[in-house]
Amino acid sequence: MEQSFEGSLWATRFMVLLAVIFGLVGAIALFVVASFDIYAVAVHVIDVYMNHLHPEKFHEKVVGDIIGAVDLYLIGVVMLLFSFGLYELFISEIDVAKMEEGKTNKILSIHSLDQLKDKISKVIVMVLVVGFFKKVGLADYTAPLELLYLALSITAVSVGLYFLSKVGKH
Repeated sequence: MEQSFEGSLWATRFMVLLAVIFGLVGAIALFVVASFDIYAVAVHVIDVYMNHLHPEKFHEKVVGDIIGAVDLYLIGVVMLLFSFGLYELFISEIDVAKMEEGKTNKILSIHSLDQLKDKISKVIVMVLVVGFFKKVGLADYTAPLELLYLALSITAVSVGLYFLSKVGKH
């Protein structure tokens, strides 16, 4: 009875396949949406220049829209890492990724939930940084104190990214 129960318990790990599959579907959806967003920006830019228009804050809006698409791509990468990591932790190692042209693929090398969490959290921090710079690019600065705050916030983000890059390294 114990062996039967343990076998059933062990088989429940395949429920993780739902998270893996829908994580991949989510990643694909984010990549498609981000690609359409960039395509729409490119079409808009071509239209503006072909008609010799130059709307106010045009460059800032274009950069903001592209940064927004980059955000979606990064979140898609989070979903991919999540799917790959769960699959490797609960189901099986991805043999194709293991030995691609004779070298080990370190991007997908996930051996514990902590490693998966670290990789996902680093990408999420990058999403937040990209979002921060999108907001900074669209802001109006009128006073010297606002420029000081901008400089301090960029310095804080840079220091945070420096320390984040040191996490997990010996």
